[in-house]
Amino acid sequence: MKTRILKPEPLTAAAFAPYGDVIECAEGKVQSINYGNTACFHDLAQLNLTAEGGRPIVRIFRSTPLPRPIQIKIMERHPLSSQAFYPLSGRPYLVVVAEKGDFDPKKIRVFLAGPHQGVNYHAGTWHHFSLALDAVSEFLVIDRGGPGKNCDEVTLDSISIDY
Repeated sequence: MKTRILKPEPLTAAAFAPYGDVIECAEGKVQSINYGNTACFHDLAQLNLTAEGGRPIVRIFRSTPLPRPIQIKIMERHPLSSQAFYPLSGRPYLVVVAEKGDFDPKKIRVFLAGPHQGVNYHAGTWHHFSLALDAVSEFLVIDRGGPGKNCDEVTLDSISIDY
Protein backbone atom coordinates (compact mmCIF):
# COMPACT_ATOMS: atom_id res chain seq x y z
CA MET A 1 0.00 0.00 0.00
CA LYS A 2 1.33 3.44 -0.94
CA THR A 3 1.92 5.82 1.97
CA ARG A 4 -0.20 8.97 1.92
CA ILE A 5 1.90 12.00 2.86
CA LEU A 6 0.23 15.02 4.49
CA LYS A 7 1.70 18.53 4.59
CA PRO A 8 0.88 20.89 7.48
CA GLU A 9 -1.00 24.11 6.75
CA PRO A 10 -1.04 27.20 8.98
CA LEU A 11 -3.51 27.06 11.86
CA THR A 12 -6.15 29.77 11.41
CA ALA A 13 -9.57 30.19 13.03
CA ALA A 14 -11.30 30.00 9.63
CA ALA A 15 -9.51 26.84 8.46
CA PHE A 16 -10.00 25.09 11.82
CA ALA A 17 -13.68 26.09 12.34
CA PRO A 18 -15.16 22.73 11.19
CA TYR A 19 -13.16 20.96 13.93
CA GLY A 20 -13.27 23.40 16.84
CA ASP A 21 -11.85 26.68 18.08
CA VAL A 22 -8.39 28.21 17.83
CA ILE A 23 -7.41 29.59 21.24
CA GLU A 24 -5.22 32.66 20.86
CA CYS A 25 -5.02 36.31 21.83
CA ALA A 26 -7.23 37.77 19.10
CA GLU A 27 -7.79 41.52 19.06
CA GLY A 28 -11.56 41.16 18.59
CA LYS A 29 -11.94 39.36 21.91
CA VAL A 30 -9.94 41.63 24.22
CA GLN A 31 -11.34 43.44 27.26
CA SER A 32 -9.56 45.75 29.64
CA ILE A 33 -9.88 44.62 33.28
CA ASN A 34 -8.19 45.21 36.63
CA TYR A 35 -8.33 48.99 36.28
CA GLY A 36 -6.66 48.92 32.87
CA ASN A 37 -3.71 46.80 34.00
CA THR A 38 -4.79 43.56 32.33
CA ALA A 39 -5.90 42.68 28.82
CA CYS A 40 -8.44 39.86 29.06
CA PHE A 41 -8.93 37.81 25.89
CA HIS A 42 -12.49 36.67 26.49
CA ASP A 43 -14.61 33.67 25.47
CA LEU A 44 -11.97 31.95 23.35
CA ALA A 45 -13.48 28.46 23.15
CA GLN A 46 -16.89 26.84 23.33
CA LEU A 47 -16.30 24.23 26.03
CA ASN A 48 -18.80 21.35 26.21
CA LEU A 49 -17.97 19.13 29.20
CA THR A 50 -21.11 18.25 31.18
CA ALA A 51 -22.95 15.64 29.05
CA GLU A 52 -24.04 12.53 30.93
CA GLY A 53 -22.84 13.79 34.32
CA GLY A 54 -19.44 15.02 33.17
CA ARG A 55 -17.49 17.82 34.84
CA PRO A 56 -14.58 20.02 33.78
CA ILE A 57 -11.10 18.84 34.71
CA VAL A 58 -7.75 20.57 34.14
CA ARG A 59 -4.67 18.50 33.32
CA ILE A 60 -1.17 18.95 31.94
CA PHE A 61 0.04 16.58 29.23
CA ARG A 62 3.78 16.20 28.59
CA SER A 63 4.29 15.07 24.98
CA THR A 64 7.44 13.54 23.50
CA PRO A 65 8.13 14.17 19.81
CA LEU A 66 7.69 11.22 17.49
CA PRO A 67 10.48 10.27 15.06
CA ARG A 68 10.29 11.80 11.58
CA PRO A 69 8.67 11.22 9.25
CA ILE A 70 5.75 11.26 11.69
CA GLN A 71 3.52 8.23 11.20
CA ILE A 72 -0.19 8.74 11.93
CA LYS A 73 -1.25 5.40 13.41
CA ILE A 74 -4.27 6.30 15.51
CA MET A 75 -7.05 8.86 15.61
CA GLU A 76 -9.45 9.39 18.49
CA ARG A 77 -12.62 11.32 19.26
CA HIS A 78 -14.51 12.27 22.40
CA PRO A 79 -18.24 11.93 21.66
CA LEU A 80 -19.40 13.41 24.98
CA SER A 81 -17.23 16.52 25.19
CA SER A 82 -14.92 19.09 23.76
CA GLN A 83 -11.22 18.91 24.60
CA ALA A 84 -9.00 22.01 24.78
CA PHE A 85 -5.19 22.11 24.52
CA TYR A 86 -2.97 25.13 25.11
CA PRO A 87 0.84 24.89 24.74
CA LEU A 88 2.93 25.80 27.79
CA SER A 89 6.42 25.23 26.38
CA GLY A 90 6.65 28.05 23.83
CA ARG A 91 7.11 25.72 20.85
CA PRO A 92 5.08 25.05 17.69
CA TYR A 93 3.30 21.72 17.39
CA LEU A 94 1.14 19.81 14.91
CA VAL A 95 -2.63 19.39 15.06
CA VAL A 96 -4.11 16.47 13.08
CA VAL A 97 -7.89 16.38 12.64
CA ALA A 98 -10.74 14.89 10.63
CA GLU A 99 -14.42 15.71 10.49
CA LYS A 100 -17.04 14.43 12.93
CA GLY A 101 -19.10 11.39 12.00
CA ASP A 102 -17.87 8.23 10.32
CA PHE A 103 -14.08 8.40 10.14
CA ASP A 104 -12.70 9.06 6.65
CA PRO A 105 -8.88 8.93 6.42
CA LYS A 106 -9.02 10.87 3.14
CA LYS A 107 -10.30 13.90 5.07
CA ILE A 108 -7.43 14.15 7.55
CA ARG A 109 -5.89 17.63 7.74
CA VAL A 110 -2.70 18.73 9.47
CA PHE A 111 -2.17 22.21 10.93
CA LEU A 112 1.02 23.80 12.18
CA ALA A 113 0.09 25.56 15.43
CA GLY A 114 2.23 28.43 16.64
CA PRO A 115 3.68 28.45 20.16
CA HIS A 116 0.85 30.74 21.37
CA GLN A 117 -2.07 28.99 19.68
CA GLY A 118 -4.23 26.43 21.40
CA VAL A 119 -7.09 24.35 20.03
CA ASN A 120 -10.44 23.24 21.37
CA TYR A 121 -11.77 20.17 19.55
CA HIS A 122 -15.56 20.07 19.24
CA ALA A 123 -17.24 16.98 20.67
CA GLY A 124 -16.91 14.14 18.17
CA THR A 125 -14.04 15.67 16.14
CA TRP A 126 -11.46 13.07 15.18
CA HIS A 127 -7.91 14.04 16.21
CA HIS A 128 -4.46 12.65 16.84
CA PHE A 129 -2.82 13.02 20.23
CA SER A 130 -0.60 16.07 20.79
CA LEU A 131 2.33 16.15 18.37
CA ALA A 132 5.20 18.01 19.97
CA LEU A 133 7.99 19.02 17.59
CA ASP A 134 11.73 19.02 18.30
CA ALA A 135 11.51 18.79 22.12
CA VAL A 136 9.30 17.46 24.91
CA SER A 137 6.42 19.94 25.31
CA GLU A 138 3.69 20.49 27.87
CA PHE A 139 0.05 21.35 27.20
CA LEU A 140 -2.64 22.61 29.55
CA VAL A 141 -5.72 20.47 28.84
CA ILE A 142 -9.31 21.29 29.76
CA ASP A 143 -11.19 18.06 29.47
CA ARG A 144 -14.22 16.11 30.70
CA GLY A 145 -14.12 13.91 33.75
CA GLY A 146 -16.95 11.66 34.82
CA PRO A 147 -18.96 8.60 33.85
CA GLY A 148 -19.57 7.29 30.36
CA LYS A 149 -17.39 6.13 27.48
CA ASN A 150 -15.81 9.26 26.03
CA CYS A 151 -13.03 8.00 23.79
CA ASP A 152 -13.30 6.13 20.49
CA GLU A 153 -10.18 5.18 18.50
CA VAL A 154 -9.41 4.03 14.98
CA THR A 155 -6.13 2.47 13.84
CA LEU A 156 -4.50 3.65 10.61
CA ASP A 157 -1.65 2.64 8.35
CA SER A 158 0.29 4.26 5.54
CA ILE A 159 -0.23 7.92 6.53
CA SER A 160 2.71 10.16 7.38
CA ILE A 161 3.40 13.87 7.79
CA ASP A 162 6.07 15.63 5.77
CA TYR A 163 7.33 18.32 8.12
